[in-house]
Amino acid sequence: MLPLQDLPDTDLAGIEGLFLDIDDTITNDGRLPARAYSALEALHESGLLVVPITGRPAGWCDHFARMWPVDAVVGENGAFYFWHDHEARKLRQRFLFDEATRAANADRLKTIAADILGAVPGCALASDQFCRIADIAIDFCEDVPALPRSEVERIASLMRKAGMTAKVSSIHVNGWFGDYDKLSMTRLMMQERYGIGLDGERHRYLFVGDSPNDEPMFAFFPQAVGVANVVEFAKDMAHPPAYVTRGRGGDGFVELAERLLAARR
Repeated sequence: MLPLQDLPDTDLAGIEGLFLDIDDTITNDGRLPARAYSALEALHESGLLVVPITGRPAGWCDHFARMWPVDAVVGENGAFYFWHDHEARKLRQRFLFDEATRAANADRLKTIAADILGAVPGCALASDQFCRIADIAIDFCEDVPALPRSEVERIASLMRKAGMTAKVSSIHVNGWFGDYDKLSMTRLMMQERYGIGLDGERHRYLFVGDSPNDEPMFAFFPQAVGVANVVEFAKDMAHPPAYVTRGRGGDGFVELAERLLAARR
């Protein structure tokens, strides 16, 4: 990973859109600082396409799409994308799986979650689980005392043994049925909503994140950026980001935003 200062201004000036993780990427210790939100708004007002790509649940993503200065949001690690249709004054939703499939998966998710909670002392269902539609999120440090890394990996292993895809974020282990991820839904959204094939245009877009569940995005975008705390997960990723900020979390995001805005000017 190279320092962000090594990313040329000429490359940044050609960026047309920013994809961003949320937790520990634009937040600090679980809170969204005013300066990070202001940076998000400034990026959006500059004309950039701005889309959070998050593991957070459908209920939260409804709020993000309606209330935040963003164009759309990809949630639950790629299970859907939402956007707010301002002309119709309506939230639009695009799920990867149909309603019947989601309903059939729901009971299986509950059973697996109960098995994991019984097998790994100290973990818990994420407090936002009631807002989720397509996955389970097991909390290992957000609202519980931090578990050892070996126990975090055990949670992920139990999910995979149950036939699920499992991804570790900075706070949760998320598990779901299907082989989608943050990148696959981002690709689908860009093609369907904007008529853009990302494979040929990836150099025009930038992703910023912080943890292993962002790895598909880090691997895909040549100008991917990690905020400084991504270093803590570097050994767990075959494809870390190309660049890293000096600041952690929201401070690192502001650092990137200032570089992007200056290059656009």
